[in-house]
Amino acid sequence: MPDEQTQPTPESTALAPDTGTVAPSNAREDAELIRAAQRGESDAFEALVRRYQRRAYRVARNMVPADEDAQDLVQEAFLRVFRNLERFNFQHEFQTWLFRIVTNLCIDYLRKRRPTVSTAQLGRAPGSDEDGELALPDHSIDQPSDRLESEETAAAVRDCIASLAPHFQSVLVLRELEGLPCTEIAGIVGATHVTVRWRLHRGRKLFQDEWERRQRAEDNREEQES
Repeated sequence: MPDEQTQPTPESTALAPDTGTVAPSNAREDAELIRAAQRGESDAFEALVRRYQRRAYRVARNMVPADEDAQDLVQEAFLRVFRNLERFNFQHEFQTWLFRIVTNLCIDYLRKRRPTVSTAQLGRAPGSDEDGELALPDHSIDQPSDRLESEETAAAVRDCIASLAPHFQSVLVLRELEGLPCTEIAGIVGATHVTVRWRLHRGRKLFQDEWERRQRAEDNREEQES
């Protein structure tokens, strides 16, 4: 049995400044680190945290309004990973598991902060019984990633995304800002591939409508001040 002093602890995984860019997901390397952490090697779990903390924080920050809240949620996500590492299913990727925990924590946080938006008000997915193929998103619709030109604009994009229902927020953040494929997003949010594609399509349209509404409001305000 490993010495208790070599066991990773929650305190040792506190979010610290990154030492570099996070390496791309590598299932084999992740699996080796997880097995080492399961044996009690503290460096292995800390390596997992260093590898994924920046992307996990970015996902959280693009869903919740404050840096401190995003940090807290990511810290909680890594603590949950730590507590459940012995039960990790090696048939799945660590990144998918981690991002599912982060996304679910963010959705729970958002639902507690404001009334739930009814999907009936936003439109329903065609073929909700998954009886048909979904059309690809309309690329004539502006996408959130198209707006990321400056820090000020990025903040406006996050604010606009934050106005949407949590299940639209999550797929937009994971697809448009993190660049994950819809198949992986489906595993993260616990939905079918078809449902994810519909949420992405509908979320883009809602984003565009909200963006244009805010632009009109800003234009009107400037006209009144001039």
